Amino acid sequence: MPGHLALILHAHLPFVRHPEHEHFLEEDWFFEALTESYMPLLRMMQRLVDDAVPFKLTMSFTPTLCAMLEDQLLRKRYVRHLDALIDLTAREQRRNRKHPQLRDLADFYFELFSENRRLFAEEWKCDLLSVCRELRETGALEIIASAATHGVLPILQQQAPHAARAQVLIGRDVYVDLFGAEPRGFWLPECAYAPGLEAVFQEANIRWFVLDAHGLLFGKPRPRRSIYAPCYTPAGPGAFARDPDTSRQVWSAHEGYPGDPAYREFYRDIGFDHPLEHLGPIARGSRKFSGVKYHRITGSDNEKQLYDRAAAENAAAKHATHFLEQRRQQVREISELGFNPIIVAPFDAELFGHWWFEGPIFLQKFIRQAACEPELRLTTPSEFLAMHPTQQIVEPAASTWGENGHLAVWLDPANGWIYPHLHAAAQKMIELAQHASSVVGQPLRLPCQKSPCEGPVLQFTDRVLKQLARELLLAQASDWAFLMKAGTAQQYATNRTIDHLARFNRLHDQFVTNGVDEEYLRDCEWRDNLFPNVNWRYYA
Repeated sequence: MPGHLALILHAHLPFVRHPEHEHFLEEDWFFEALTESYMPLLRMMQRLVDDAVPFKLTMSFTPTLCAMLEDQLLRKRYVRHLDALIDLTAREQRRNRKHPQLRDLADFYFELFSENRRLFAEEWKCDLLSVCRELRETGALEIIASAATHGVLPILQQQAPHAARAQVLIGRDVYVDLFGAEPRGFWLPECAYAPGLEAVFQEANIRWFVLDAHGLLFGKPRPRRSIYAPCYTPAGPGAFARDPDTSRQVWSAHEGYPGDPAYREFYRDIGFDHPLEHLGPIARGSRKFSGVKYHRITGSDNEKQLYDRAAAENAAAKHATHFLEQRRQQVREISELGFNPIIVAPFDAELFGHWWFEGPIFLQKFIRQAACEPELRLTTPSEFLAMHPTQQIVEPAASTWGENGHLAVWLDPANGWIYPHLHAAAQKMIELAQHASSVVGQPLRLPCQKSPCEGPVLQFTDRVLKQLARELLLAQASDWAFLMKAGTAQQYATNRTIDHLARFNRLHDQFVTNGVDEEYLRDCEWRDNLFPNVNWRYYA
């Protein structure tokens, strides 16, 4: 019997959308991930399906990322972004006409961005989620759910269990709205788990989730098959553990493949090398990453050699073969213990393409080779549980995949100030939802109202409570605390947290005094327009 390998890609970005500005720097996070990761990965899967390569892959698309993928404004801005890149690379072709190697690289980027525009705007009609649905229907891709805005569930659970529950159930609902079925798997934001969350997953009808290795290894009782088999939690849903050896080999820039000197250098970009006037509309007067990078990972910034696309592809092919050999050897060694293991390898999807430019090539070559490998079978956690329904019951331990394996990244002096404010807002939301939730068949009655809500008043109340839920959910995103701790985009992350809490508190205060400013409410709905069907009653 073969061993099993479950590749899981976690696609996530915080909700960044600024209609109040014509251009906004942080929206580039979305555009870069589309160009370098999401589109190449989906195109890779399409090629594998077209070539009848048997494979299984699991991928999460967080609700915030889905909201951006569905947003018409961001779709238009992405096409505009591609047009600016095409214009830039056309000028690079002319600028480098007397330098053969640089001209070849300029040609490569011009063709890359032109093909992306054709694919996105013409073939895919700006709708990547429809491509995801088509791949899901082939059976090769399993799409799983995640929390509404990627809130760190153990922190929310400790502060206000209703807030953690709402993150999970709203995330489940968004998945159902988008994909027309209930999700079987669930991605824990930051792989952060604490005992008790499995009961919420059971309520959401989630069948499995992934946590870091020590979350299962330190479980009670100890898992008999270590991290190489899932365990059922006392409430029911299964827990799969991340294999650290597999992850380190791919993820680490120091020990793993992405640090190979043949690969493209991420940080050396013409956005910092060329005069601003030459960069044109892609820069808009400020230094930033353009996505056009001419160098490979060699030496210091001043000594880096020019990127050789053929050499990089050869390196990706060699690393794919090595990765398969390593997994095969790993399976053989574990199988000597008397069972056929499953190796779970979860990664941020943005690693493949954005951070590691050749990542999608590596992944495609590995999958093609693995399809012919009798000792290793690509699977999904859902498929594995269906084939192996009898598993040990273990209560996992609290854990994350962050630094040192716990919550230190999100509970740090740089970001700890946010939690009293988030806790106060969550308590206000819970109190409002509990007051507003009606008995079946009865109209809403709020403590601030003398009579039950009817007709337009009822609809208006629902609008306000929905927007309050959106602002609270957005303030709870794990990304803001992470960016504060990392020191990257720190001011933006701080402003986002403050702004969402300010909008929440202003709307709340207006609502409880029967003085909601409808113009202000419309402005909030216009800015933060995600989750049109958000169910605020989950806070009750």
